[in-house]
Amino acid sequence: MLFRSMLPSPPMFAALRLLIACVCLAVFCPAALPPPARATSQPPVNVVVTIPVLKDLAQQVGGPYVHVTSLLSGYENEHTYAPKPSDLIAVRKARVLFEVGIGLEIWVSSLVKNAGSPSLLVVTTSDGIGLIRDHIDPDDAGPGDHHHAAGGNPHVWMDPESVATMLRHITEAFIKLDPAHAAEFRNNQAAYLRQLDQLRKELSDRVKHLSDRRFIAHHPAWPYLARRFGFDIAATIQSQSGTEPSALQIQSLIAKIKKDRIKVIVSEIQLSQRIPKLLAKEAKTRVIVLTTLPGGLPGTETYLDMLRYNVLQLANALEAT
Repeated sequence: MLFRSMLPSPPMFAALRLLIACVCLAVFCPAALPPPARATSQPPVNVVVTIPVLKDLAQQVGGPYVHVTSLLSGYENEHTYAPKPSDLIAVRKARVLFEVGIGLEIWVSSLVKNAGSPSLLVVTTSDGIGLIRDHIDPDDAGPGDHHHAAGGNPHVWMDPESVATMLRHITEAFIKLDPAHAAEFRNNQAAYLRQLDQLRKELSDRVKHLSDRRFIAHHPAWPYLARRFGFDIAATIQSQSGTEPSALQIQSLIAKIKKDRIKVIVSEIQLSQRIPKLLAKEAKTRVIVLTTLPGGLPGTETYLDMLRYNVLQLANALEAT
């Protein structure tokens, strides 16, 4: 009786027979088992961009399939930026580098050369965009302004229509590097273009009833935004990036602001506010500080946020004064 009680019950016999059968199948017929799962996901494409707006656009298109590093954070001056050793390392690890071009990032060519990455794909996102010329005399151009004299104003991303072209270049590059996810890239591009168009219409409606659209620009970064939304740049403090106006030019600007009753001076967080504040004090006008790069001010973390912030702040200032 004791021996019989130690034997497995019939259900246990059935389970034991099934276990033995599986072991035999695995040992003698390995082909009958499903193959081990293989990792099909590729690591994200390493991407380097020069300025934050390109980082945002690349992330919008690439999603989880890209890892994007921006050389500028949003607080630096894109014209006079000096690359760091960490930038060199980032470029060496990257498969693609996105730049605006038009001489905006005059430091990029030497950075790419020093990185020594012959397989690096360098994409100029401004290709095909109609440029605005600043009419700067080449003999007077400073070290950061040869791009204005040679090709045109490089701040093309300030116009959402230009961003649509930049987005196309980014999408095509990602499809070339990662064709397996081409459908996702194109769908992301289309979704972002819908958001961009919706915001453009919203902001155009906001400014269409402004009676006075004039402002003084600190730096020649605003012609594309002004053209798109109908603002009027009455004068520019820095006709050349990185240079300060002479005392005679300052007096001339003060006289113009008073005579024409210009209400607003637009400066940028990336620039010193000393001269705009001086002009505002002398001419009894006001300064608003905007940003040309996402992340430069709170609430401007993405390109869409930045565009909305800039247009609404300028419209509100023109109405309030």
